[in-house]
Amino acid sequence: MKNKRLSELLSGINVLKLTGPEDTPVTSLAYDSREVKEGTMFFALKGIHTDGHNYIEKAIASGASAIVHSDDPDVFHNNIAYIKVEDSRRAMSPLSSAFYGHPSRELKVVGVTGTDGKSSTVSMIHQLLELSGRQAGFYSTVNYKSGESIAKAAIRQSSPEAPTLHRLLREMVDNGKEFAVIESTSHGLSYRTSRLADVDFNGAVFTNVTHEHLEFHGSLEQYRSDKANLFRMAKDFAVMNRDDENCAVFDKAARAPVKLFYSTKDDSADLYATDALPDSRGTDFTLVWGGESHSVRLNVPGLINIENTLASLAAAEQISGIDRETLLKAVPLLKSVKGRMARIEGSQPFDVYVDYAHTPGSYEKVFPLFRQAAGKRLITLFGSGGERDTEKRPVQGRIADSFSDIIIITDEDPRLEDPMTIIGHIRSGIKNKREGENLFLIPDRREAIRKALELAGEGDMVITLGKGHEGSIEYADGHHPWDEITVVEELLKEMGYR
Repeated sequence: MKNKRLSELLSGINVLKLTGPEDTPVTSLAYDSREVKEGTMFFALKGIHTDGHNYIEKAIASGASAIVHSDDPDVFHNNIAYIKVEDSRRAMSPLSSAFYGHPSRELKVVGVTGTDGKSSTVSMIHQLLELSGRQAGFYSTVNYKSGESIAKAAIRQSSPEAPTLHRLLREMVDNGKEFAVIESTSHGLSYRTSRLADVDFNGAVFTNVTHEHLEFHGSLEQYRSDKANLFRMAKDFAVMNRDDENCAVFDKAARAPVKLFYSTKDDSADLYATDALPDSRGTDFTLVWGGESHSVRLNVPGLINIENTLASLAAAEQISGIDRETLLKAVPLLKSVKGRMARIEGSQPFDVYVDYAHTPGSYEKVFPLFRQAAGKRLITLFGSGGERDTEKRPVQGRIADSFSDIIIITDEDPRLEDPMTIIGHIRSGIKNKREGENLFLIPDRREAIRKALELAGEGDMVITLGKGHEGSIEYADGHHPWDEITVVEELLKEMGYR
């Protein structure tokens, strides 16, 4: 990426005041003072726990050439450019897009939003495009691809900050990608963060909305509206889940000329799935698409993945123009995302699954599947995130209680909140279990998993929910490395299973 002159970058933002040399060279972007080097434009962001304005001098000492700020610093250096804006975080989005040469304008971009199913749908759209011979990149909570290989997403953030996202989009362009599929979270779509505000979206996909992240958005109405920003931005097409009660909100927000609806209940939808025959490896179903019926085999378990497949087929066709026959031939080749309905293979006489489900909506979809597939008892292990939506915790407990024979409540990501407080909130929703008998409260997640596996007998099923693909557990003292699938496999080996 060639260096830019400051004057090249400022046309897209409202500058309240510019102090210092306006033609200073900018070599990189950073909002963390530890990442500043010679020629960096540093964004002083106001966060929950700290204020980037306190690190301006440190950034300058590390070589920053330009400072984007909303509060005036105590000292102005003559050789430094100071760009005063109303909100540093919002300004970071258009400046990032400009610095990387507006890469999304050179790609066909589809965004996927919803409470559940985003990562799986992003992955499926990407796979359909590549299996059909097209060059595509993507970014999701789990992983991303901007070049030839897929890499694990290093940050615990479904929508990365604008400098990271536009850098990855530029890498996609430089690596010959024609398409980009972007997981688009409510946080990323909110005007408060504006992480996705300057991505040029061609298409938008809506999966569903359930109770989540109200600690950030304040209300369900604001949560829906923030997600619907994707549909206000997408210029060519919108794909929506007609079965979700919130569909009308996204339909009303959509500006695109083409609107498509998918359903597993309404046969008038543009894509309609019926006659589903699930098994432990996937599902056979009939797809009615444009009035024509197709027999489809999906080798990804879980009925929720039928919905994700319908959304992905519609989006892939619209963004690429690939014919339906080619797309349908690719469906049996689709693979699941790590940590989603992941079956742990081994010699143990019981089933073990790891899944990322962590919201009431996802619980209502996965629990019936696990309950139906469990030979005997269903042993469920889960927790809930700290410093996040507290109202969902007893709801999680209630849903798990209605499907599970044994429940173990444990840590998910306590952060700065007391783990036992979180566990107590979940416990309040469980009415049909007795502690020490079929309900266990074990904060240490490894020990909790050990207990679940020790309780399991022949024909039982153990499910661990909430961590899935994630590479860490977040405690008060920071991130602790964690890989749920590896931990389960290690504990099974300790118990003598292959």
